[in-house]
Amino acid sequence: MDLTLLNGMYHTADAGYLSGNRQGCLKGTRKDVLLQIERWLMDDQDQRVFWLNGLAGTGKSTIAQTFAEISFADGKLGASFFCSRDFEERSNLQAIFPTLAFQLAYRYPPFREQLLRVLRASPDIGRESLCSQLEKLIVGPFKVTRIPTLIIIDALDECKDEEPASAILSVLSRYVNEIPQVKFFITGRPEPRIRSGFRLESLRPITEVLRLHDVDRSSVDGDIKLFFRTRLADIAKTRSDCDFTEDWPSSYDIDVLCKKAAGLFIYASTVVKFVASKHHLPTERLTVIILLPQCTANEGKSGIDLLYTKVLEQAFQDVDSDEQGIYSRFKLVVGAVVLIFHPLSRKTLSDLLKNCGTPSHISNTLRSLHSLLLVPASEVDPVRIFHKSFPDFLTDPERCKDERFFVDDSAHHIDILFSCLNLMEERLKKDICGLDDYAILNEVKDLPTRKGVCIGGALEYACRFWTKHLVRIPGTGPHVKRVQDAIYEFFTRRLLFWVEVLSLTGYLGVGVYAINEIRQWYISVSYRRNYLMCRMPLYVPLRRASPLQDRPTIVNVSFWSTST
Repeated sequence: MDLTLLNGMYHTADAGYLSGNRQGCLKGTRKDVLLQIERWLMDDQDQRVFWLNGLAGTGKSTIAQTFAEISFADGKLGASFFCSRDFEERSNLQAIFPTLAFQLAYRYPPFREQLLRVLRASPDIGRESLCSQLEKLIVGPFKVTRIPTLIIIDALDECKDEEPASAILSVLSRYVNEIPQVKFFITGRPEPRIRSGFRLESLRPITEVLRLHDVDRSSVDGDIKLFFRTRLADIAKTRSDCDFTEDWPSSYDIDVLCKKAAGLFIYASTVVKFVASKHHLPTERLTVIILLPQCTANEGKSGIDLLYTKVLEQAFQDVDSDEQGIYSRFKLVVGAVVLIFHPLSRKTLSDLLKNCGTPSHISNTLRSLHSLLLVPASEVDPVRIFHKSFPDFLTDPERCKDERFFVDDSAHHIDILFSCLNLMEERLKKDICGLDDYAILNEVKDLPTRKGVCIGGALEYACRFWTKHLVRIPGTGPHVKRVQDAIYEFFTRRLLFWVEVLSLTGYLGVGVYAINEIRQWYISVSYRRNYLMCRMPLYVPLRRASPLQDRPTIVNVSFWSTST
């Protein structure tokens, strides 16, 4: 019974350091940085918070992964949360404290006993405010058990946060002094809200800061050289179909690559993936990179931009100049991969975005992009971006200057929105899983199978995320009337069927936020059109829950806004 209660609490299952395919540092690299972090962990002084601060591409998450592995092996790690903007659950601030508490409960039996008392009194605490979550789920049990431990939060900047100072850090600052036996290791880019959070009066004096971009350059270059030398040598060992010179790669090549990397590990990692392509000769691919013009890097731009451009050009070098369809498909497929709010498989992308073609068409589009995207062998596993600098590059016209590859995020969000709405129009229906009247979901033994067959990944994505695409499209332009008509049609015909799917998939709470996001978009439309007041009545025919009362009920849903 206790484990059922614990397992039923709101948390994110795949946020810990053991989940996914994250890799740690290559053995022998980042030794100085890891030593400084380990010294902080062993130190009994009052520096109980450590902020690993670094620009994009400097290797923060790789170091966090390695530190998590080391500290767990030493018995010091209690819990970890690796944030990611690629996954809705891992970019949600509300999920961090419940997930940490869940992991701590399995790590420490005394902590579990205290947490279960909290859950018996407040089973839905995972939905409460961050302040309430931290106080009840973390601070309370630790004050009773006084367990010394380490908590790791990686890539805090990738969580959605509208506060001027990081919401997580603001809440932590209130309670951190009540649990002096717990240390927090946090990584994140030096964005204004995170900098403001660490400057809070109660956090600043107990926080040690390490700026990766300030680490001695000779040390970083040494690590990058070792990385290039080791990984490229591994390629030579595994490619029996190629003839390599005895000294490949040469010391000159390594020095050139290191200079081009300019301290960015993401550059080094992308180059290795590019050279390792199974469809090309590694020696020729390496030469392509060596011959790139030399330039400097500026927070993941300049140098990495030139590399991304060259990788894309190489991927399409055999395409006829008049074969424009291939570039249109590239924008559709890759644009979807970098803009969706939860990674999808090739099969699900094909189901959702009809104009992308079959999974085989999508595979063909992605086959030369393995150095930029994580493309699994199976068509049912999700395609993910390798590093967030790539979508940032593709969607910025100042950085991606080749029109063939530039992804106009506003236009693509419109396309994805209508793909979601069209799919819901096609597939949503009453009692979609064919359940008995008044069925209790947790008693339907084959419910997962029914959901997979009757709903599927594409429809689930459409129901969960269509309004998130909506709020990212402009409130002006020729598309506005079409969008308004589609929303009207959705409310009048499919509202309850949508709610049913959200309930079946465990995302009923999404509906509340979705309604607010629709309202936000209508406000942006009315504001830009400078209306004094905008009111849109939607007469929604809702059917009552009881089959004995199947008369239509009219509900007037209105969106109000005032213009300044």
